[in-house]
Amino acid sequence: MIFVSDVHDSPGALRRLVALGEEIVILGDLVNLTDYRTGKGAVATVMGDDFASRSSSARARGNYGEMRSMWSEQVGDSREAVRRRIVEELSVQYQRAGEALAGGRGLVIHGNVDRPAALEAALPDGFEYVHGQVVEREGLRLGMVGGGVRTPLQAEGEVDDDDMSRILESLGPIDILCTHVAPAIGPLRRDVVTGRDERGSEPVRDFLTTHQPRFHVFGDVHQPQASAWRVGRARCVNAGYFRATGRFLRLQGGNVHVGSVG
Repeated sequence: MIFVSDVHDSPGALRRLVALGEEIVILGDLVNLTDYRTGKGAVATVMGDDFASRSSSARARGNYGEMRSMWSEQVGDSREAVRRRIVEELSVQYQRAGEALAGGRGLVIHGNVDRPAALEAALPDGFEYVHGQVVEREGLRLGMVGGGVRTPLQAEGEVDDDDMSRILESLGPIDILCTHVAPAIGPLRRDVVTGRDERGSEPVRDFLTTHQPRFHVFGDVHQPQASAWRVGRARCVNAGYFRATGRFLRLQGGNVHVGSVG
């Protein structure tokens, strides 16, 4: 099995991943609202590069009030029309992802910028959307939990802490916990490029402390201060920012190997 996260509209790299011929576990964020490095994404396509860059800068600083003010000033009475155009652009991105994954096989959960229903509908034969499920592979039980933590944006891909706790507890004994969101552990949730702490999941951290699966594989934080950590016996590993690096993880015989499709 190979694990990736934060695909963010990278169909070419996905095709190269499928060409490896292994089962792929995608840990969310298949679409790209705004790439903080370049400003490109659905928002830039609809609203222009300058607005996308300024808006994403406010988001990166965690200044949701400034971000909302910018959007209100920019869209005025056209909010619903702009929303529809962004949703249409995301649908195009999901279509590209589905086409890139065709012929492969794997498991998928959603991330915080995903629209779960649209994601599931776009998956080709061979891929399953498995949020909240336990899947057995190679004698291991994988607990699959998608979504990001709740923010003032109230995005479709976000999950309340109470719901996250309920889903985690429903998994039962597992060997590998697969989430999109990082646990609420300082070095794992701090992005060294934006210089801010993402709000890691406290329910995920508590689950790791209590249940001690062998591995926890996740994404969400693109440039983490630490990409690996231990919580007791649980080995926590960030799968990486696939859009920027083509990075994937391969679990073999209890070891984690890092690879890249560029």
